[in-house]
Parts: sequence; C-alpha cells; structure tokens
Amino acid sequence: MHRFSAPLAALVLAACAAQPRPAPPAAAPAPPVATAEPQPAPLSALVDAVSIPYEKFTLANGLTVLVHTDRKAPIVGVTTYYRVGSKNEPKGRTGFAHLYEHLFFGGSENVPSFDVPLEGAGSTPTNGSTWYDRTNYVETVPTGALDRALMMEADRMGHLLGAVTQAKLDKQRGVVQNEKRQGDNQPYGLAEYAIGEGLFPVGHPYRHSTIGSMADLDAATLADVRAWFRDHYAPNNVVLALTGDIDAATARPLVEKWFGAIPAGPPVSPVAAAPVTLPAPASRDMADQVPTLRLTRNWSGPGLNDADGPALMVGMDVLGGLASSRLDNALVRGQQIAVAVTASAQQFEAVSQLQASMDVKPGVDRARAEAALDAVIARLVAEGPTADEVRRSATRLASAQIGALEQVGGFSGKGATLAEGQLYSGDPEKFRRDLAAIAALTPTQVQAALAKWLGRPAFALAVVPGTRTEKGEQMGGWGDEGAAPPRPKDPKKPVSAVKQGPKRAIPEVAPVGDLAFPALERAALSNGVAVTLARRTAVPKVLVSISFDAGTAADRLDAPGTQGAMLALLDEGTATRDATRIAEDQERLGATISAQAGLDSSVVTLDALTANLSPSLALMADLVRNPAFRAEDVARVRDQRLSELAQAEASPGALAWRTLAPLLFGPDHPYGLPADGLGTASAVSALTPEALAAAHARWLRPDLARITVVGDVTMDRLLPLLEQAFGAWTAPAAPPPAKPLTAPIPAPAARILVLDRPNSPQSYILAGRVLPLTGRDQNHEALDLANEVLGNGFLSRLNLDLREDKGWSYGVRSAISSPVGQRSFSLAAPVQADRTGDAIRLLLADIAAFPAARPVTPDERTRVTDGNIRGLPNRYETNAQVLQAIVANQRLGRPDDYVTTLPARYRAIDAAALDAAARSWLGPQGLTFVVVGDRKVIAPQLTGLGLPITYAPAPGG
Repeated sequence: MHRFSAPLAALVLAACAAQPRPAPPAAAPAPPVATAEPQPAPLSALVDAVSIPYEKFTLANGLTVLVHTDRKAPIVGVTTYYRVGSKNEPKGRTGFAHLYEHLFFGGSENVPSFDVPLEGAGSTPTNGSTWYDRTNYVETVPTGALDRALMMEADRMGHLLGAVTQAKLDKQRGVVQNEKRQGDNQPYGLAEYAIGEGLFPVGHPYRHSTIGSMADLDAATLADVRAWFRDHYAPNNVVLALTGDIDAATARPLVEKWFGAIPAGPPVSPVAAAPVTLPAPASRDMADQVPTLRLTRNWSGPGLNDADGPALMVGMDVLGGLASSRLDNALVRGQQIAVAVTASAQQFEAVSQLQASMDVKPGVDRARAEAALDAVIARLVAEGPTADEVRRSATRLASAQIGALEQVGGFSGKGATLAEGQLYSGDPEKFRRDLAAIAALTPTQVQAALAKWLGRPAFALAVVPGTRTEKGEQMGGWGDEGAAPPRPKDPKKPVSAVKQGPKRAIPEVAPVGDLAFPALERAALSNGVAVTLARRTAVPKVLVSISFDAGTAADRLDAPGTQGAMLALLDEGTATRDATRIAEDQERLGATISAQAGLDSSVVTLDALTANLSPSLALMADLVRNPAFRAEDVARVRDQRLSELAQAEASPGALAWRTLAPLLFGPDHPYGLPADGLGTASAVSALTPEALAAAHARWLRPDLARITVVGDVTMDRLLPLLEQAFGAWTAPAAPPPAKPLTAPIPAPAARILVLDRPNSPQSYILAGRVLPLTGRDQNHEALDLANEVLGNGFLSRLNLDLREDKGWSYGVRSAISSPVGQRSFSLAAPVQADRTGDAIRLLLADIAAFPAARPVTPDERTRVTDGNIRGLPNRYETNAQVLQAIVANQRLGRPDDYVTTLPARYRAIDAAALDAAARSWLGPQGLTFVVVGDRKVIAPQLTGLGLPITYAPAPGG
C-alpha cells in the first residue's frame, strides 16, 4: 500500500505487579434477563436491504464509469481500479505492480505531489493498494474538491512518465523494501510465501507474493517503469466509480473534460490461471520466533465467478469463521487444545485460497492436535453443515454487507463494491447476486462444494516455535530465480526524456459546507443511567455503546489484566446461556457484541440490525448483567489471554509499546499498566472466577455507566427497549471505586532501552514523554495540529524525511494521547536494521528543529487547518465515527457542539500558535526510547548519540 499501516493507539502502558485489593461488597445478583429464543427478521428482508443503485457510461477511449448518488453528506468517493496486479508480473519482475503503485503518488507532469493538494482539500483517505488481480486508488473528497480529484487522477493516468525520475524510483524502491521487511519481521510473517509455494507450481501467476522479491525490486529500472505504464495504465483498462454527493448528469461532463483526451492503450492481456490439484498431500515445517505452534491446511479453489463460490464462502465460515464455528466448538471450547482457530475462502478472479488454521495450546501433543484438526474438517466435508449453520452464516454476511453501505468510498465502501463487480464479473451488482445465492443455499449444496474442493489433497504448513532460519529477503519471488532473466548490468542507466503533454492547472476547491453533525437527544433510565441518541438513517443498523468508568487503569485496584479478562468472559457464558448459545444467538440476529478495555473506559458495544434491535438488546443485557464466570470458562479464556500475551511479546511493535509505559509512568500510576489489557503472565495465571466476578461487581455497575446510541432508531422506540433491558439494574451499596490518576509520575528521562530480538530485518523504534497536560484540559487544538505538522500524517515532517526522502522506513508516526489523566507524546518508527542509529539521530534533529530552525511554513499551516476543516464530513460519515466522537466528548468533558466548533477553532490558530505549541510540548528533551531489534546490528550504530543505553533480551529472544 501507498500508506503505512502502523496504528498508534493511545499510549500502551506496561505492566507492574499489583496485589489485588479486597473486593467491595457485591450487589445482589441481577435477575436473569429473559432469554427467549430470538426472533430475527427474515433473511430475505436483509438481502433485499442491500442495494447500491448506479448509472454507468463508457467514454470513447474505453474508460468505464459508475455513478452512485448518496446525498447523506457533501462528499464524493473517487475509486479507480486498474486491471493489473501481481499476477501480471513476468519472471524477474515480481513486486513491480506494487512498486509502481507507490510511484503513482510521486507526482505527475502537472501535479508535483499527489498528496499535498488532496490533503489540503480535505481528502480522507488518499491511498492505494495492489493485489493479485488489480491496483486501486481511493480518495474521499468534499464535493467542492471533486474537480480537483478528477483532474489529478486523469493527470497521472495520462501524464505521469515525464515526472518519473531515477531518484523517485530509488526512494520508492526503498520504501517498498521496508514494507516487505516490516511484514517479514512479524510473527508468522513468512508463512504467506510458503503457502504460495506449496499450493502453486513455479510460473503460476498466483504463486509469488504481491510484495515480490528483494532481488527483483533491486533490478527494476526506469525503462521497466515506462513499459509497465504503457502496457497497463490506459483508460480502457480502468473502472472509475464516483459515489456520494454526485449524479451521472453532473459527473459525465467532468469525466469527459479530464479523461476524454487520454488515448486508449493495449488491453491488458488475459492471464491463464486455474486452481491446482496437488498430486498428493504435502507438508512443510517452518521454524519461526513465535510462541505458539500454528497448523494450517490449505487448498487452491475456484475463482470468484465460479458457481461454487458462495457455497465455499459459507462452508468455510461454518468451519472456522463464525464465532460458533465447528473448529471453535470442537477445538477451543470442546477439547480445549487450541487457543485460536480460523477458516476462510479468500477469493480472487481466477483462483481462491481455502485455509483452515489452528494455534495449538502450549503443552498439547502436536500429533493429537493435527488429528483433531483433520477430523473436524473431514466430518464437515462428509456430512455438510446444518440448515441453521447455513442461515447463521448467511445472516452474518448480509449484516456485514449492510454495514459496508455506510461508506461511499475507501477500500471497502460502495465505490469499491461496484468497481470490483464490474472489473471481475462485468456486473457492478455482483455483490447482490452473491448475497442472493448465499441466502438460497441448502446444506446439500454447501456439502457438495466442500467435498469437491476440500476433498482434494491439502498443503499442510506448520509454523513451529524456534529460531528462524529462512530469510524473507530470499522469498516472495518467481521461484526459480536461478533461471530468471539476466539482471541489468546498469539498473540506473539513463533513458531518454519523455515528451510532456500540455500544461494544466490544478483546480481550486469550491467552498465546502459546514459539517452537519447529528443532533443529540438525551434521556435517562429509571435507575439514572444517562442515554444519548444520535439518529442516523443511512443504513438500517444501530450501534449501542455502554461505557463504564473503568478501563485498564482500573487494574491498579485489581491485578494487571483483570479488566480485559473479565470483559473477554462476558460472551463466554451467562446464567442461562453457554458460549456456543451466545455466539449462535448473535449470528441468528446478524448482531455483534464486543467488549474491550481502553485506558479510562471499559466499553460493551452492540452492532445490530434495526429490525432485530429488541432481541439484540436483550442479549446484550444478559451478557453485561449476568456473566457466569464458570471455572471451566475462566480456565479456557485464561489460556487464550496468555497466548495473546505471548504473541504480543513476540511482535516487535506490541512489545515496544508494552515496554515503554512503565518507563514513562512508573510502577504506581494506573497508566503504568499495559493498556492492551493483557496484563502480565503471572497476574493472568493467578486470576480466579471469584476475582473476576468481584471485578465485574466493582466496575460494571449502573452508576458508572453511560449509554450512547447512534443509528436508525427513534428515542420513542429506543427508550422502552433500554428500560426493559437495563432499567431494573441496581448499583451495589458500596461507593464507586476511584482510580488513583494523581499518583506520582517519574520525571522525563532521556535514555535508550534496546530489547535484543535476533534475526530482525527491521528495528522498531518507539519513543515517548509524559506531558504536563491532561485530556480534560481544553483549547489544545494547536498542539494537535502542530503534531500533524511534525509526525501525525503522511505529509508530516518525520514521515517525509525517513520514508519519502531517505527510504529507510515504511512509515513514521507521532501521536498525542487524550486520556482523562496526563497526556503523552510518542513516536514510532520501524526502520531497516542497518539505519537504526541514523534514524534516531534524524528523529531527534527533526524534532529539535521545530520551530527553532524550521518554523511552520504557510503551506503546512494551510494543509493542517484547511485540510481538517474540509475533511470533517468525511471523518463523521459512519455511525461508528459519530459514536466515537460523542463518547470522547463525554469522557473529556467537551460540549456537545465541540465537533461543529472545530472549524472556527482551527481558523483562529495562526503560525505563531503552532510554533508555540511545538516549542512547549513537542521538543526532544526527556524522550525515552525503546528499540526492539537485533543487538549485534544495532549496538555499533548507537555510539555517539549521547544517551545512556541499556540492553535486555526480548521475551523469548
């Protein structure tokens, strides 16, 4: 992808042992919530609700355009699909489609930077991705910026090569190679390569990975770039989808204006590819630095247009996709020999990859695990699913598709759905045909498809804990590199200049209307629980959030990991339901109930279909109010949490975040505990049903609760349902507990801690410092915008320097956390191992320069102020985005109109305010660094930094 995906959550706080304190007196058990069998809406009605009306036209040059009108917000999704992906790459050129996608953002003949004009116009996201069958580019822009977005897409479609230089190619080559290193560096990161090699013979278009091989990336030349562009990037090989505040009558002249003069090119040649039946079962063991044995079974299957596609999707869902799947019921809940299972049918244009996997519980005999996994698969293949299993899977898939209708653009919104149907099947409504086929499936049809495709020999890959001996840089290519075409003797040989086309100006952005944030309605249940509703009718779904004043910070009064484990057990059993029944009831309703602990809050969220809201709320209430904490459920979840903890400590990024927090906040502060909720191995191992029940009584109580609802429901209908579910819920007699957020925090200390993780092709650099501010302090928008200039965003200084200029990283991010208590500044930079020291020096220099040597520029100020103002409608497009904003405002004491006042707040922030915020809060002084990587590579690079350095082994390292 063009963008990096290195999420920076709120600062993850590492673990310190804490002695559990006596629990307060528990409240009297709540009366069981009625658990009558849910009566969901008919599946046919759900399928009928999935619709994306569109108009279609084709330009004379072959460009296919799809237009869908959705006036809920003044935004337009611009989604462009090119009929070229990694399956089109010849021998010796693997990874080239993806490399070219990166070059596509480097500027065209009339657009020096693709990102700057769009982000200044308020585009979110601006991104691209490459896969086997296609390369796509997405941006969602304010309606007033559509002319600009179309001009820019057209300019790089028709006028790119004159702006592509050797320097740009070299820099993006470095970025892509670091993207590859970043993926390879993860636990199980080499498995994808092994699966492609095991399923397909050398030369099969789906054998090599999209990221490609290091050697092929090194060999790419400017001549290759030009040939790839001319062979594939022509309008007749493109589907353009415009979705949102647009109609075909308006769209057509705009598209003709910008794209009409681009000449057609050669059609992309069809690629011969088909599923492969292995002559006999095959297996491979791959040693990796992982804590858990992972067993997989893999088959190639038919392409997405095959008649068996819907049946295989449902069959694999029943096997290991549903929460009540066969693998879950048999191996996780039943025999309890697995800590995680999955199964899926990943469908591509010409083939699919069918996979079942099992993470084996530590201590379980491998032969026993293998036999059990194979037995579950064999039984489903032989007997097929039940009618109820098929219906539950179909309902879940329909509910997910309805949810996807909220977004007009992006990688999974309505534009992408229409474009993929047109590109792969010649039918933008392919998604509707698939859902209709799924809804009509019988168990016999599913069983027949499973028997046909899973009855063939499987490729079994086992990722075994141990020392990694295989190297990712040597994987991902064609597979017979010894017979590859000769590498160019001079890959940087100059090429003749490209004649450039006529000059065209980037259009101005038309005025953007004010954000229309939904009005909030307020009420209270009879027990005093506050209820807030934001009504939105774009899709027939409702989000219900119950937020408790707890979070991982509450573990300071319990033991590390208590809150997360307690929340994980809510759907494992109640007084009247077991885990399987809970999972099945959610699936029948097309509902999802999740629970998680943030830093300050513990939140239970219901995602429900409006038609099934009443029984979904009843189920949610049963989980929240009546968890059973049975000993056998606690033991099973405890094992799963320990496995998740081990996996986190094996992941460079997760380990760094867990390590940094105690260094910043110290052993006594609630934020000095792991905010991932996983706690410590010793604390989680000691958790008992009694301790978890006490934590539930202490923290999940109505006087610490607030209910927020967003979606397609009125208060008149909602309030009686909430009253029935939660109104009789009474608080314990003991007063609510208070988290010690004022506990002392160590003074910031500049230092480096290196966690030695051998065989790491990248180093994960993380740094942080606690700020003398709290999340409840108001009027700090200048700090947030200054952080965007420095490191929070693709165009930030840190990212542009380390990624776009140096090519040492796939992405750098800085963040300012916003908890109730003290905020923190952090930055994360995964970099190639041999540039670790250089990267730290550069980070410190860039931070120190803002604003002393490099005050904010007019262009930077305009980008972060105008871009944020214009992008507000994009940021509150979905129910989840609106819910998140309302809950954040409530937690931080902001007024209800906070979001709608942001434009005025941003306009009032001048360059001096941005510089002052950077000077006060974003300097390099006192930064604590945690570096996870290979000590023997890192240590020589850190000399001369002037910071005290400590070395320690990484867990399991």
